[in-house]
Amino acid sequence: MAEHLLDFASPPDDVNAVHDFLAAVWGSEPSVGPEDRMAFELALVELASNVVEHAGGGGRVACSLALAVSADGLEARLTDDGRPADVDVAGAALPDASAESGRGLALVGMVVDEFRYERADDRNRWTVRRGRSAV
Repeated sequence: MAEHLLDFASPPDDVNAVHDFLAAVWGSEPSVGPEDRMAFELALVELASNVVEHAGGGGRVACSLALAVSADGLEARLTDDGRPADVDVAGAALPDASAESGRGLALVGMVVDEFRYERADDRNRWTVRRGRSAV
């Protein structure tokens, strides 16, 4: 199993740091197929966007992203030092078509096999897992 790490803070960083990180990971992990890369990237970018937008409460939020790649699948743990999140990731649903926001966590849940949130030691801990697609 290979683990890849990224530490970033917003500001000055934004979700582009996650995009750049994932591009480097996929470059060093050619066995991860395009379907898994696309789904996992969608999940992590949506999750990081939510953290950057909401956890800092208009201030700075420091994050750490650990991505493990194994023969069985992909697992990412995103931790941040922001405000506690008042969310139910298991119950996240898409809003109606006229809503201008509120789709992020529901989209994450749709493209991964497991999605968890917990608050521990004054940090938010988000975990996403996806089994690898058959090639």
